[in-house]
Amino acid sequence: MSLEIADPRSGRTATGSARARSRGNFEKYSWIFMRVSGLVLVFLVLGHLLIMNVLDGGVQRINFGFVAGRWSSPFWQTWDLLQLWLAMLHGANGMRTVINDYAEKPATAFRLRMLLYVVTVFIVALGTLVIFTFDPNIA
Repeated sequence: MSLEIADPRSGRTATGSARARSRGNFEKYSWIFMRVSGLVLVFLVLGHLLIMNVLDGGVQRINFGFVAGRWSSPFWQTWDLLQLWLAMLHGANGMRTVINDYAEKPATAFRLRMLLYVVTVFIVALGTLVIFTFDPNIA
């Protein structure tokens, strides 16, 4: 007599379906993304802190003119854009995992994930817009 034990909170048998297997691949790639993005973020954030607080004279120097000068360079625009995108996607992926683990009702989990996705897209779009449309000549 053989018993199949379903994965926790999966609602399916251990053999699974094609949809369940593709979700497993998504979770694997999500896990890999978290490790890679976390590593890249460590270098981006530590570099940002080192440059802004140690090499560039400290936070008292940061004002509108400083940001305007910094964002006139495509290098710094790209640096800040990568930092924004990776931080938001890394954080949203972590929150998605928390929602999946702790939301007991499927409808609640769905609503929380949709809220998370909308907020993430909004913040990434708004931050990207600010970085690329920043006008240092505003009077």
